[in-house]
Amino acid sequence: MDELLETEFDTVAAWTEAAVAELGQDHAIPAACRGSGRPSDLAWLADGLELTDGDRFLDAGSGLGGPTAWLVTEFGWRWQGPVLLAEPMKLAAAASVRLFGHPAVAAWTENLPLPDESVDAAWALGVLDTLDDKREVLTELHRVLRPGARLGLLVLVARGEHANDLESNSFPTDVELHRDLTACGFRVVDRIDTAALADAPPEWTTRADAVEEVVARDHRSEEAWRQAEQQTETLTRLLDEREVVSVLLRTARV
Repeated sequence: MDELLETEFDTVAAWTEAAVAELGQDHAIPAACRGSGRPSDLAWLADGLELTDGDRFLDAGSGLGGPTAWLVTEFGWRWQGPVLLAEPMKLAAAASVRLFGHPAVAAWTENLPLPDESVDAAWALGVLDTLDDKREVLTELHRVLRPGARLGLLVLVARGEHANDLESNSFPTDVELHRDLTACGFRVVDRIDTAALADAPPEWTTRADAVEEVVARDHRSEEAWRQAEQQTETLTRLLDEREVVSVLLRTARV
């Protein structure tokens, strides 16, 4: 499983950075948000963060940093404050700094290099469902968030009996997810199925697809690319069949 995650979140991240360099910076945010939400998803979560000027923001499990770059760009008119990206995959963390210029640290979300109660708002997008021990991550996020701080989550949850077909992921059920959040000191404020929100704009999808086409052109003969494609195909099937569903949660640290 570790090898599959490294392929998906590190190797492909480096390839994505190279493709963006070829196609142009206007492709960076759509490409770097792959698997982390569409503009409608990010906007729904961002509205629930209740950010005010000066708030310190954490992107836990930030990947290539696309969602934070979107947040800074789209919400800059109402909030400006320090941001930190924490991403365990070193190639992805380094690439996010080069792509967007925001501070990033190569660190596991279970062991964040931050003081207690030092963060005013955070999100973790597509993180919990890649981990067996979700409470370890939620406990650490609770530690670094101040009391009352908002945490946005994008989680893939299991709904069908074939949800475990993707061996790199450990999808929680709805009951397990809410039980873990409560046990770790979070209150669910609101929740929505991403299927209820708008699709990505055509130009967003076009740019993200263009990056994937360049990556395929350059790497389709490599085993790592084939592994990543198989992962994507399996997840797409599970989502299409509603064996797994994508949900967004606005939570508050108790």
